[in-house]
Amino acid sequence: MTGELYEDEKIKPEEKAIRSRKAFAKLLPLLKAHTRGLLVCLFLLAGGTLLSIYWPILLKRAMDIDIKNGDFNGLLVTVGLIGLIQITTLALQYVQRIKLETIGQNIMVDLKRKLFDHILSLDVSFFDKNPVGRLMARVESDTESLRMLFTNTVVLVVGDMILITGIFAVMFYYSWRLASILIMILPVVAILMIVFERLTTSRFFEVRKKMAEITARLAEFLHGMSIIQIFHRGAYAREQIYRVNELKFKDDSFVNIGVCIFFNTVFFFEYVMIGLTLYFGARWIESGAITVGTIGMFIILIWRSFDPIWRASEQLATIQKAIAGAKRIFALLATDPTIYDPEKPVVWSKLENSIKFDHVWFSYTNDDNWALKDATFEIPVGRRVALAGVTGGGKTTVISLLLRFYDPQKGRITVDGIDIRDISRAELRKRFALVLQDIILFPGDVQSNINLESEEMSNERLIEVSQTVQADRFINRLPDGYKTGVSEKGSNFSRGERQLLSFARALAVDPDVLVLDEATSSVDPETERTIQDSLRKLMAGRTSLVIAHRLSTILDVDEILVIRRGEIIERGTHTKLILKNGYYSKLFHLQFKNRNGVVANV
Repeated sequence: MTGELYEDEKIKPEEKAIRSRKAFAKLLPLLKAHTRGLLVCLFLLAGGTLLSIYWPILLKRAMDIDIKNGDFNGLLVTVGLIGLIQITTLALQYVQRIKLETIGQNIMVDLKRKLFDHILSLDVSFFDKNPVGRLMARVESDTESLRMLFTNTVVLVVGDMILITGIFAVMFYYSWRLASILIMILPVVAILMIVFERLTTSRFFEVRKKMAEITARLAEFLHGMSIIQIFHRGAYAREQIYRVNELKFKDDSFVNIGVCIFFNTVFFFEYVMIGLTLYFGARWIESGAITVGTIGMFIILIWRSFDPIWRASEQLATIQKAIAGAKRIFALLATDPTIYDPEKPVVWSKLENSIKFDHVWFSYTNDDNWALKDATFEIPVGRRVALAGVTGGGKTTVISLLLRFYDPQKGRITVDGIDIRDISRAELRKRFALVLQDIILFPGDVQSNINLESEEMSNERLIEVSQTVQADRFINRLPDGYKTGVSEKGSNFSRGERQLLSFARALAVDPDVLVLDEATSSVDPETERTIQDSLRKLMAGRTSLVIAHRLSTILDVDEILVIRRGEIIERGTHTKLILKNGYYSKLFHLQFKNRNGVVANV
C-alpha cells in the first residue's frame, strides 16, 4: 500500500483483512509491554463485577428471610453487607480506572512515537498524496481513538461479558423456568444491535473521513490566509469548509437518530422482561415455585443485565469513532515504503570521480506520462552544472531522483560508478546539501536551524558558515544572536534572511555536492549579489547542481543542461548556447529584453 489513506475503500475485503492483520501485528508489542497492568485491570474489573451481582442475592435474603421473619438484627447485618459490597465495588472501580487511564496514556505515547517513526520511514511520494492536515489527524485524534479502543472499550466488553454470564448463571440457579423465558428476549436485542451496527458503521467511517478532510482544508487555508485575503477568496474557503461540514452533519444526524431509535427500542424490551417477570412470578408465587425475594432479585438483575446495552448505546458513537480511527491507523501502518535500502549496502564515503545519469526514464504515475525521458549526462567532481528550462520541464525531478526520493523506472544513476540503489539512503544523502525554493525553518532558535541539533558541529564552524554566506550580518543584530527563537515557519525573519539561514545550514555539513533549487530566486537584488559572491567562492572546486529560472544566476557555471518536457535538448556553456541560437537562447532573450526589444546587459 503506497497511495492515499482513503484508497482502501477501493480494496477488496480480503486484502483489507490482510492489511489490518499486518498493521495490528505492529501494534501488539505496544500491548504486550503493558500485559501485566491490563491483567490487573481485568482482575479488578472481574472482582467488582461479581460483587455487583452478589448484592441482589443479599437483597433476596433480606426479603425472604429477614423481613419475613421480622429479624431486625439480621436485616441490619444484610444491609451492612450490601453497603460494604457497594463501597468495595466502588473502590475496585476507582483503582481499575486510575490504572487503566495510566496504561492508556502510556500506550498513546508509545503509539504516537511508533506512528511518527513509521511516517519518517515513508517516501516523499506518500507526502505528495496526503495533506499535512490529514496526517495530523492520524497522529492526534486517531491515536486517541485507538487508545480508547485498546483500553476502555476492550476492558468494558470483557467486563460486560462477565456481568451477563454471571447474571444469567444466578437467574438459572434460582429459577430456571423464569430465566429460560427471559433469555429468549436476548437474541432479539442482539439482532437489533447487529443491524444497528451495520447500518451506522459506514456512516461513522464517513464522519471520520469528513473530519480529516475538514482538518486538512483548515490547515491549508490557515497557512495561506494572506493569499485568501489578498485575492478575496474568503467566500471560496468558507464554501469549501461549509460544504464538507454539511455532509458531515448529515452523516452525524443519521447516526444520532439511529441511536435514539435503538435506545428507545432496547428500553421497551427491558420493560417487557420486567413485565414477564412480574406476570409469571405472580402466577408461580402461589404454588411456592418462586419467592417475593426472587422476583425482586430478578428485577434488579434485569436492570443490571441491560447496563452493558445502555453503555453500548451511549458510547456507540465513541466506539464507532474508535473503530474508524483504528482503521485509519491500520491503513497508515500498513503503508509500506517504495524506496528500500539494499540488504548489503556498498560503502561510499566521498565523491571522487563523477555523478552520472545513464538513460534514465521516470514517471510519477508509473505509466507512459514520462517526467524524464532518456536522460543521460555526467557531472565530474568539482564541476558546476546548471539545469535550465521552463517550469514543469523536469529539473526538480532530476534532483528528486539523485537524492533517491524516487527511483527511476528505467536506466540508472551512479556516483563514482556505483548505482545509488546499492548505497544506503542515509549514507548517500550525507554527501549532499539541499537548498530549496520553499524555505523550511523548524521550531527552535537560529543555531538549531543551522546545525540541526548536531552535537558534532562546533560553534566556530557555525559562525564560519554564517560569515561565508554573510548571514552573520543580520544574526548579530538579533536580540539574542544565534539563540534568537524562530517563530512558526520563520515568520519573524524576512524571506531574504530565511534564505541566508538555509544557505548556512547547507554549508554547515561541508557537502561533497551542493544542490541549489531556485536558491536565489526569492531574495532582493542586493542580497542576491551578496549570495552570488559567496557562492562563487564556495562552489570553487565543489561539485554543484544548480536549478534556476532566472538565467542570470547560472551564467558562469561549467555546463548548462537545457530540459524541455523531460528531455535534455541542449547542453553547453552559456556562451556556446547563446551562439547556437536555439531554445536556451530564446529563453535568455525573452527574459532580458527591455521595452525597446534590446537585450539588457546581464
